[in-house]
Amino acid sequence: MVSAIIVAGGKGKRMGTVQSKQYINLNGKPILYYTIKNFLKNDLIDKVILVVPSNEIEYCKRKILEPNLLKIDKIVAGGKERYDSVYNGLIEAQGSEIVLIHDGVRPFASEKIIEDAIKHAKMYGAAAPGVTPKDTIKIKDEDNFSSHTPKRSKLVAVQTPQAFRFDMIYDCHKKIREKGVLITDDTMVVEYFGNKVYLYEGEYNNIKITTPEDLIIAEYLVSK
Repeated sequence: MVSAIIVAGGKGKRMGTVQSKQYINLNGKPILYYTIKNFLKNDLIDKVILVVPSNEIEYCKRKILEPNLLKIDKIVAGGKERYDSVYNGLIEAQGSEIVLIHDGVRPFASEKIIEDAIKHAKMYGAAAPGVTPKDTIKIKDEDNFSSHTPKRSKLVAVQTPQAFRFDMIYDCHKKIREKGVLITDDTMVVEYFGNKVYLYEGEYNNIKITTPEDLIIAEYLVSK
């Protein structure tokens, strides 16, 4: 069984809105609608689990899921930190062979990206899509001076969905919670315990909507 966990716990701080960013409309539909739809329509996904803040569960059901006929398998409450939310989703995904973990505000994950995630997770245990940064990246020192410039060809801007063999990611998430290590990404969880993550080709369209500028791009992509 292949499960997808969509983590939608973001707020609107960088977006400059009171409303949580996953509920902002794109062409008349909330961002989260497009995200969920991509996984529901994929035949390789057996189970879709949505994780939202506990105080938004009823709102999400009444305003996002029911009006748009989005029949997911489970909606669960998130936790204080992102890794708490992912762990709550993993509990509901028990029994899966492969699990995909995806950002709720990444509404343009293509069918190919999703299917490649599953394929590579089965082959390597852990996989994530990524793209080469378009800009030159600098490493700065503590005084804000450039210390060196890594080769752009060696750099990858990692996206989601990130896919894992369920037993690996569940075990690593349990252990990292006990250690109290701060992580910002699920690939970091498995890497912390010595597992390698296969990086496959992502897509520049697979953007994460975080700022007002991202919304402009997203409106264009939706119109296409």
